Amino acid sequence: MTRRDKENYYLDIAQTVLIRGTCLRRNFGAIIVNKDQMISSGYTGAPRGRKNCIDGLACIRESLGVPRGERYELCRSVHAEANAIIHASRNDMIGSTMYLVGRDYKTSEYVKNASPCSMCRRLIINAGIKYLVIRSNSRDFVLTDVDSFIDFDDSLNKIKTLGN
Repeated sequence: MTRRDKENYYLDIAQTVLIRGTCLRRNFGAIIVNKDQMISSGYTGAPRGRKNCIDGLACIRESLGVPRGERYELCRSVHAEANAIIHASRNDMIGSTMYLVGRDYKTSEYVKNASPCSMCRRLIINAGIKYLVIRSNSRDFVLTDVDSFIDFDDSLNKIKTLGN
């Protein structure tokens, strides 16, 4: 048996975390690691004390046919990335790496081309996280330098589009 590389080791842990997710569309698991120490985890789910979608509620975004990446304000869930950030100290997150895995609720397939929403990108930037590693399949992943979220500000593109 060969030793699992460190990135996939942490992604495997994030994948285990996503099992707690309560979304009827997609569930994500996130962990934050700094200096080879896991400092936080988070999964997709309703805020504490509120009913979860899997508890007999319908997914509003699914019911309305809202495409992926749009109208997150309709969603009951707090994203995995946000939950992981909420549960950690900023001092512990500075220079850290976030590992993220997403699975489709119905098919259990990995979410293709997964990436944080624009709000989670802002949280990741402000948390001081340096790298984001997102699982593509059981062995492949995409590594992103969070500085690219600063260099490519998707909110500016939306403003330009609205202004024309």
